[in-house]
Amino acid sequence: MASLMENLIEVLEQECDEYDGLLELSQKKTPLIVSGDLDKLQKITDDEQIVVSRLSNLEKKRVEVTADIANVLNRDVEKLTLSNLIDMMAARPAEQAKLAEVHDRLGSAVRNLQRINEQNRELLTNALEMVEFEMNLMQSMRAAPETANYTKNAYSSGDAMGIVRSGFDAKQ
Repeated sequence: MASLMENLIEVLEQECDEYDGLLELSQKKTPLIVSGDLDKLQKITDDEQIVVSRLSNLEKKRVEVTADIANVLNRDVEKLTLSNLIDMMAARPAEQAKLAEVHDRLGSAVRNLQRINEQNRELLTNALEMVEFEMNLMQSMRAAPETANYTKNAYSSGDAMGIVRSGFDAKQ
């Protein structure tokens, strides 16, 4: 049982370290979102995917170790939470303290990550709204009314008010 608890604590500490790394990457994304640096943002997103993959592997290990602990304790693995396990470890105060500390650290890292990700989501939403606004503005400028300018042959010149028709047209 002692080695299982050590394994669980070790896996949870590794998960905490990975979440801290993910938090650091998420914090680096915030100024890149604001500045619109898509190349660096893509690099950080790729780095995040690597960390998430490692977290997924650690999560599988944690589930296996938790299942082993549940078998030793003759408990239902679905109902065995870290909080319950901490309470059960009253007879072993050193392991109980380590488990409680890593539990708190993991919870704090996840909450901070959620907060930063929510902030980044809001920034991305605002950036998309700004792009949509600018696209609508450009489309409305193209739909400006024509002027009543005529050529010397008495044909309308077809000029739009305040629009200079130059630039790239994707429809051509």
